[in-house]
Amino acid sequence: MGIWSSFRTVIKSICTCGKGDHHEGLGPMSSMGVRLRIQDHHVVMDNGILQVTLSNPEGLVTGVRYNGLDNVLEVLNHEGNRGYWDVVWSALGESGRKGVFEVIKATSFKVIVETEEQVEVSFSRPWDPSLLDKLAPINIDKRFVLLRGSSGFYTYAIYEHVGSEEWQAFSLGETRIAFKLRKDKFHYMAVSDDRRRYMPLPDDRLAGRAQPLAFQEAVSLVNPVVPEFKGEVDDKYQYTCENRDLMVHGWISNDPPVGFWQITPSNEFRTGGPFKQNLCSHVGPTCLAVFVGAHYAGDDLVPKFGQGEPWKKVFGPVFIYLNSAMCGQDPLTLWDDAKRQMMVEVQSWPYSFPASEDFPKSHHRGNVRGRLLVRDRYLHNDDMPANGAYLGLAPPGDVGSWQRECKDYQFWTEADCIGDFSINNVRAGEYNLFAWVPGFLGDYRYHVPITITPGCDINVGNLVYEPPRDGPTLWEIGIPDRSAAEFHVPEPNPKYLNKLFVNNPKSNFRQYGLWERYGELYPCGDLVFTVGESDYRKDWFYAQVPRRKEDNSYEGTTWQIKFKLENVQRAAIYKLRMALAGATLAEVQVRVNDPNKARPLFTTGLIGRDNAIARHGIHGLYWLYNIDVSGGLLVQGENTIYLKQPRNQSPFQGIMYDYIRLEAPPN
Repeated sequence: MGIWSSFRTVIKSICTCGKGDHHEGLGPMSSMGVRLRIQDHHVVMDNGILQVTLSNPEGLVTGVRYNGLDNVLEVLNHEGNRGYWDVVWSALGESGRKGVFEVIKATSFKVIVETEEQVEVSFSRPWDPSLLDKLAPINIDKRFVLLRGSSGFYTYAIYEHVGSEEWQAFSLGETRIAFKLRKDKFHYMAVSDDRRRYMPLPDDRLAGRAQPLAFQEAVSLVNPVVPEFKGEVDDKYQYTCENRDLMVHGWISNDPPVGFWQITPSNEFRTGGPFKQNLCSHVGPTCLAVFVGAHYAGDDLVPKFGQGEPWKKVFGPVFIYLNSAMCGQDPLTLWDDAKRQMMVEVQSWPYSFPASEDFPKSHHRGNVRGRLLVRDRYLHNDDMPANGAYLGLAPPGDVGSWQRECKDYQFWTEADCIGDFSINNVRAGEYNLFAWVPGFLGDYRYHVPITITPGCDINVGNLVYEPPRDGPTLWEIGIPDRSAAEFHVPEPNPKYLNKLFVNNPKSNFRQYGLWERYGELYPCGDLVFTVGESDYRKDWFYAQVPRRKEDNSYEGTTWQIKFKLENVQRAAIYKLRMALAGATLAEVQVRVNDPNKARPLFTTGLIGRDNAIARHGIHGLYWLYNIDVSGGLLVQGENTIYLKQPRNQSPFQGIMYDYIRLEAPPN
């Protein structure tokens, strides 16, 4: 019996259960206080709604008991592979370990709070020089919190690299929390309203049931357990999310009807700002909370710590929420309840209950407010409200440095329709105020550093952003929104479908193998875009990638932009603005009216390691280039700008454009 039919059958069968009192969404209710049981090898927290079992002293989540399920975690896995914090780290320098995956196993257990209202426990793992090259050089204190009446538990951790010379230099490639759920129960996954579905089983990815594709994460399901999945592609990167949208995700079981959700109520402790993309839930069934990671960015988003460099950061708390449906209620409504609970958690931030002094409460934080306006006299005589602008406080740095900042905290908000903004509950410290405005090129940075003190409420007044502009627009391609989504995303090869993304314009770029479609659309010549005739939505391919040749090698590609000029100011300077939405070991060489000129007018050089094309992202990191074009290179009549991407060792070496504009000389 397939998942679909079994799901319907189970819904009918559970209507006779009557397993105690329930209320919609939250599952079993209990007035019982929180209890803590300490055993030789385990610690058990219980509030009558759920019971959380942790290994002692390692602090691994070995069991979560809820609503008739003795354990929602995968009981077939050993205890160290059910729920855990982990890191990927490398020693810096010529010698030392590289890319080491380490599940954080604590060596000391301590009760921090034990009342009927709250239990908070600590599992810590100190580091000292005797552990050089053996464990990540970080003191790690993992905390778990269970509150009275709560249908879930919280977890957070304090990481510290001590400012002492004997502390090893290292890089932190990744840190996260992972939960492995029972594959016999959790079959329906939701990461957003337009990306939720019944999922293949982990067994479907094994040899004999799946055919590996271009990289190990992607497989074609040739003989899945559930026949409905035959012919589909499964790839965990099809389900990644931007931080700004990655607030709640998880899985639903239908027998019993139970949801398991990971809720992140704040982005302050995640790296790279609101547009950094991270993994979340995927086939396993796996549920992740990623705090630091290089995906869709590369080494730029890997924090590096020098020998003896002091650093401390609190990751979390995040909320692990469980809910259940009443008899007869569609279990899929648990997703709607999880979204409601996410809003409750967001409104409760910063939490008042964490006991660590390293997590500041609301009264120890401050606020910043103001209004952002945009000034572009070539578009409007008056300053324009920065409608929908993203504004953030991040550690001091250059313009745009926030998207590569990966050591400390960031605090972001979105301006309203008149440009008003408020950034609330900011940790005390020194910051720059950064912004970017959809529809306008470039980045804004307020020139005055901002110092947050406990309880402060800073009004910066009206701020004005003047985006890059020298002269009037002659022509433009795309929308300056740091994404390539507006360009032509081709239909996928029918052999490599994920049915979830069929007729799904918000996520059509997530289909596997779209990069190969370029060579099929342009088997001989490359893309030619004619200003005034071509439509970027149909005629500009979403990524400039190499073309596969008949011998299965690849060749670089050269795109052309054709445009006419009625008059040319030969002694003046024109400006070409080229914004990139992503780059992977690629290069853009710009030539004007002569494709064979030995030296290009401009080259980006080899840039980017975001790998966003292979991982079904429509953007990686943002790059902006402002290129002077001498009027002497242009002619009256038809002109051509050539964009050459010569790198061709891999099908994934490519560029995603955000927006291109040619400006006339200043009036």
